[in-house]
Amino acid sequence: MKKRIAEGEHQHQDFKYAINDSKKIARSLAAFANTDGGRLLIGVKDNGRIAGVSSDEEYYMVESAAKRYCKPPVPFRVKEWQVEGKTVVEIIIPKSKKRPHKAPNKDGRYKVYVRVKDQNLLANNILLKVWRREKRKHGTFFQLQEPEQILLNWFNEENKYITHTKFSKIAHISRKKAEQILVNLIVLGIIDMKITENGFFYMLKEISQEDPENNNDKYTRKGYFIKTQSYRK
Repeated sequence: MKKRIAEGEHQHQDFKYAINDSKKIARSLAAFANTDGGRLLIGVKDNGRIAGVSSDEEYYMVESAAKRYCKPPVPFRVKEWQVEGKTVVEIIIPKSKKRPHKAPNKDGRYKVYVRVKDQNLLANNILLKVWRREKRKHGTFFQLQEPEQILLNWFNEENKYITHTKFSKIAHISRKKAEQILVNLIVLGIIDMKITENGFFYMLKEISQEDPENNNDKYTRKGYFIKTQSYRK
């Protein structure tokens, strides 16, 4: 456990000196469940100093956060550790198959959060729509038209990233249309989404350099290719 604490707070780990607000903890639980899972170490200060917990109250606060303030409820497991003679409670949150999980913001409105490094950030509409689309039983189909080709040409010109707003501007389409196209391309596995503290960015997905099924593929920069025909998934 000391080695884990020495890692500090990061994408999969958060410290809590004590828990006195179940709603605030609910945001961390939901963010971990919506992303790649993680753990809360209760009884550890932000600087890694071990303070320990003195009662079972923290557990009940976490239980309230997970079941009452997360929608749908977030499952978790609990472990107790003795570190330097003090009790540290580890709350383990697995990546959820039922995402998105919502939690209340400071105003009490339920929002969807994701974990990025050591922060809980709000998910954007594109990510939420990707999650909904991935749950659909029927596939996604579309043809490469001018806006899609403009986007792919942007990547062909050695641009690594693009934002939703930038794509809307260079393609001369509405933000709603740009959003729809980005969702389609993410679900089809053509582009990836990168979430940072500065916003959401989209990039061409790196895949095999060779496609044995089709020798007529148009190659972009090394390590990427784009099919010139219709897509279905």
